[in-house]
Amino acid sequence: MRNDKRYLRWCKRQSKGIRIVNPSDNLTKAYLEKSRNALKSMEVNANAGITEWAISAAYYARYFAVYALLSKIGAKCEIHDCTIALFNYLFGSAVQAEMVTQLRQSKQDRIDAQYYSKTIRVDFNDLTSQTKQFMLEIEKLIDGLDAQAINALRSKLNKL
Repeated sequence: MRNDKRYLRWCKRQSKGIRIVNPSDNLTKAYLEKSRNALKSMEVNANAGITEWAISAAYYARYFAVYALLSKIGAKCEIHDCTIALFNYLFGSAVQAEMVTQLRQSKQDRIDAQYYSKTIRVDFNDLTSQTKQFMLEIEKLIDGLDAQAINALRSKLNKL
């Protein structure tokens, strides 16, 4: 997955790719709720020793948090790799680089756990802690967005 503008422009040309829509506090809240529910699912599956679903839910907890953030500024994308690249493009300077890396790795771990018979060793305490921290950081970003910041981010998105 690339982060360059060329890739993001490709994402904009796709039928389910990057779209500029109206910002929505309702969608932001709904995706934050989906993120929290995925976190609960991760914990339930981890406690039951169901590794592949715990890993999958950890990814979706992060992904839905990012989607909530994008909903706050009025961006939509149904292609996961494009969503991650867009998150990096718009917020890469506002978040620690490790957050983007964690999101990408979480996606890859989900794919490996669900579609391949790879054995993935997971420290569920670390997974839970990192996922919660990721979600907290995204919620801080959401809370810090005012109309001026949203307009600046939408302008950056329009420049693609």
